[in-house]
Amino acid sequence: MTYYKVGKIVNTHGIQGELKIVSATDFPDQRFKKGSSLHLFKDEKDESPIKQLKIKAARQQKNFFLVKFEGFNNINEVEQYKGMTLKITDEDRDEEELEDGQYYYDDIIGLKVVDESNQLIGTISEILPLGPNDVWTVKREKQADLLLPVIKQVVKNVNLENGQVTVELMEGME
Repeated sequence: MTYYKVGKIVNTHGIQGELKIVSATDFPDQRFKKGSSLHLFKDEKDESPIKQLKIKAARQQKNFFLVKFEGFNNINEVEQYKGMTLKITDEDRDEEELEDGQYYYDDIIGLKVVDESNQLIGTISEILPLGPNDVWTVKREKQADLLLPVIKQVVKNVNLENGQVTVELMEGME
């Protein structure tokens, strides 16, 4: 079975057993809703989950999700999970219908970014869900990271088969 990262537990919240989670998913409202099941991993690279958790309650607060899992009612029971990773199975992921031009985060991270003359710019290392559109962080050699807004004026083509994204850099983006 394949697992996909959807979040990282960064801290506890309050004394009632809530956890503060940084989302790493394209569908946070779906992933962190009441009744959803998530798999807990010691860290991102682990291949087998420690346990499966069911969400009892969740709410968004600023850039985090505050989640309470069934069976945990105080801070002492959840403290041990700080720093751990939450994932879903490939079956859970496949329930989502993607529209044309939509991609899963983990399909985009790692793609090469080239300009329209096929010159390598860098590799997508992170996706920042900022407001109306995402922003891709592109790691470049010997230069600072490039922040690319995911808008049609910039992203011209996404080719998952070739592992490449073609972009047109707007004035001032370099």
